[in-house]
Amino acid sequence: MPSKVAMKCKVCRQFGESVCGRPRCAVKRRQTPPGQHGPLKAAKRRRQTDYGKQLMEKQKARALYNILEKQFRKYVATATTHKGNTSINLRKLLEGRLDNAVYRLGLAPTRRAARQMVGHGNILVDGKMLNIPSYQVSVGQIISVKEKISKGKLGDTIAGRLENMTLPSWLTLDVAAMSGKVVSEVTEADFDKSFNAGQIIEFYSR
Repeated sequence: MPSKVAMKCKVCRQFGESVCGRPRCAVKRRQTPPGQHGPLKAAKRRRQTDYGKQLMEKQKARALYNILEKQFRKYVATATTHKGNTSINLRKLLEGRLDNAVYRLGLAPTRRAARQMVGHGNILVDGKMLNIPSYQVSVGQIISVKEKISKGKLGDTIAGRLENMTLPSWLTLDVAAMSGKVVSEVTEADFDKSFNAGQIIEFYSR
């Protein structure tokens, strides 16, 4: 039976690029889709219809942020009700998730791991435990790791990772305290470029 890591990277190979966030993702060694007919699937991927391309972008974004279809659809609906560009609104909502902020700060190695940390109650927001991965962070809030984590073996791993972190402009990091602060709204320059939000909006507009 393939490992969980292999299964996650199987999804990456379906898209032809890494969405798992792992530095040693399998797609970096083999970009064709998994299975006996992988090369044929790769050729079909290059000849996709507009609908197929839109569907692929939607599935890619969902996999990237580990979001189920029902919740993702709600994000799109919310983005359309906000003022401004709907595609930008959608990206801001996705980037503003608590689990994504934890990942962006380097407190977790991947978004999936960040979601797990939040869900297990190991993340604090303004000093209070918050276990809702989809929570939208706000400017001025401080995100930190529980003391039992920061002072344990996992804390040593996190500390090593934080030393080499490149942060988006909307976050600042206190390495010693293993905490970060939301200092501004998410900007376009900090968006994840792995998917086309415009095509996702078109998909749901059909």
